[in-house]
Amino acid sequence: MPGRLLLVGGGKMGGALLAGWLARGVAPRDVVVIEPAAAAAAALRDRHGVVVHTAPDAIDPAFRPATMVVAIKPQMMDAVIPGYRRFAGPDTAILSIAAGTPIAYYHRVLGPEAVVVRAMPNTPAAVGHGISVLCADDKASAAQRDACQALLDAVGRTVWVADEEMLHAVTAVSGGGPAYVCLLVECLAHAGVAAGLPEDLAMTISRATVAGSGALLDGSEEPANQLRANVTSPKGTTERALAVLMAEDAMQPLFDRAIAAATARSRELAGDESSR
Repeated sequence: MPGRLLLVGGGKMGGALLAGWLARGVAPRDVVVIEPAAAAAAALRDRHGVVVHTAPDAIDPAFRPATMVVAIKPQMMDAVIPGYRRFAGPDTAILSIAAGTPIAYYHRVLGPEAVVVRAMPNTPAAVGHGISVLCADDKASAAQRDACQALLDAVGRTVWVADEEMLHAVTAVSGGGPAYVCLLVECLAHAGVAAGLPEDLAMTISRATVAGSGALLDGSEEPANQLRANVTSPKGTTERALAVLMAEDAMQPLFDRAIAAATARSRELAGDESSR
């Protein structure tokens, strides 16, 4: 794991990252957290034993983080990020997990000397099963890239892309993916009730089935289509259901439209950030 860390934002994702770092051996004394909500700040301090401030001006002037992790909501950027101008420079990598905020935004607000790595994690990071896709500017050294990857490896898997433009589709697929999977659970349960199951039973078996299927995918080397085929007996009940779900006007075109819409919205948000 890298050296001293500054975490800007101690919410759900920031808190999950912090817990993962400490579990990987980061010393609490090497972490400073900025969390403006006093109650949340106190909870982080009590739970993890790290230094927590409610504003950046309270940071010890001698503190020099190797990595500053930005884990705040995109709509908070303009009010928050300028307060961290003093950390922009070659010795501190800025790892941003803020959706829709391009690397160019940090260069404009913090200065062209800022070293920026942008990442798109997702919410399963809270249980150590996230997937994060990273992209770095041309100022990030190999050591800084490795450090940023190590920080996100603490909460799941990591993948790099060279083209920042890909992060729009990544946001649509993996960033929003947990919501789509939860919707699948809701749809399964609803269909189970329609087929005659009690509501609580339908939801229980739907949640367990989707969770178990995810674990099966994670633990198997077989591709998804083969795992699907393994469950599909010829002329059986699953085959009959899949004939509906895999029809030309069914799930695939629906997902194509959904991901396209989310990708377009990500580009809109990035354009809004860039135009500020």
